[in-house]
Amino acid sequence: MSSQLPEKHVQNATRVSFLIAGLATAAWAPLVPYAKNRLNLDEHTLGMLLLCLGAGSIISMPLAGILTARFGCRRLIIISSLMLCLVLPWLALAPTLWGMVAGLLFFGVSIGILDVVINVQAIIVERDSGKKMMSGFHGLFSLGGILGASGLALALWSGLSSVKATLIVCVIIIALLIIYGRHLLPNAVEQQGPIFVLPHGSIILIGALCFISFLAEGAMLDWSAVFLTSNRGLDTSYGGLGYAAFAATMTVGRLTGDFFVRAFGGVVILAFGGLCAACGFIIAVIFPHPAAAFLGFALVGLGASNIVPVLYSATGRQRIMPANLAVAAVTMIGYSGILTGPAAIGFIAHATSLPTALLFIAALLVLLSMSCRIAK
Repeated sequence: MSSQLPEKHVQNATRVSFLIAGLATAAWAPLVPYAKNRLNLDEHTLGMLLLCLGAGSIISMPLAGILTARFGCRRLIIISSLMLCLVLPWLALAPTLWGMVAGLLFFGVSIGILDVVINVQAIIVERDSGKKMMSGFHGLFSLGGILGASGLALALWSGLSSVKATLIVCVIIIALLIIYGRHLLPNAVEQQGPIFVLPHGSIILIGALCFISFLAEGAMLDWSAVFLTSNRGLDTSYGGLGYAAFAATMTVGRLTGDFFVRAFGGVVILAFGGLCAACGFIIAVIFPHPAAAFLGFALVGLGASNIVPVLYSATGRQRIMPANLAVAAVTMIGYSGILTGPAAIGFIAHATSLPTALLFIAALLVLLSMSCRIAK
């Protein structure tokens, strides 16, 4: 290993760091309607407010790569996780719009740093172990997302105040840090050359492919319910089941993905994943029955589940840029797919139709599949 810590302990600590990131990120989702009602926001203002989270993340990601080289993974993972614990309760009680703007910017910065550093740690751990582990790490992020969103929603449904519910999440995060934090990689990332390098070559291509995968994820998050209710006639109370089907297969796919990556290799997984996700969108659009849409969205989750983990592993193997800077660049480019993608889908849907917009994503996923050799 790159440290003197036992290998198994470092691997488990890496898994927990992904769980923390998923848990904290998803904990915000159930708070959105509370913030909307508390601040009396309309949809347009709320949409602009939500951009603050993404803006904070995009700003912090390049900085995270530089800081990792200076301070190491352990320190930054712990600090950024504690930053999340500080801001989550504030997001549940911020009394003014500008207070929420500041809170979401801080939340975005914290998430951006944590996302970059846990992937840097994952690349080092996977490389030193000689095993395929990236899909499993990202599977813990997905599992944390399910637990965070459903757990907080359940706590709110049971009558607990939003502030108390977020404090429970914070206590869980701090407890995990106390137990596992000392097993994170303590040393700074070795880096030669400048502390900042403009991304180029294969780094831009990897980032673009991550952008497509994140675009598909963003489409599921923001548009699957709209598609089911507006284009398939489902009651609004069932609209969220489409995303649930997607999230379930994505989580299962990632938790089992390391086995399939070892068995077939990253090139095959990337080719299959892109085609499987593309077929999912096509099935959902072409066949008019709601059951076909659920099946299609489940295939999107299955296909997309291991695309980003395979691409991050490829990022760790390239020699164009130092790993910490490459991860920051790929994360920033890819993450912009979640930020700008749903709005672009809305623009295409307005100009044509939502089914056409989903088929456009399918076409991009086919292009991703054709670029599978980047996984080498």
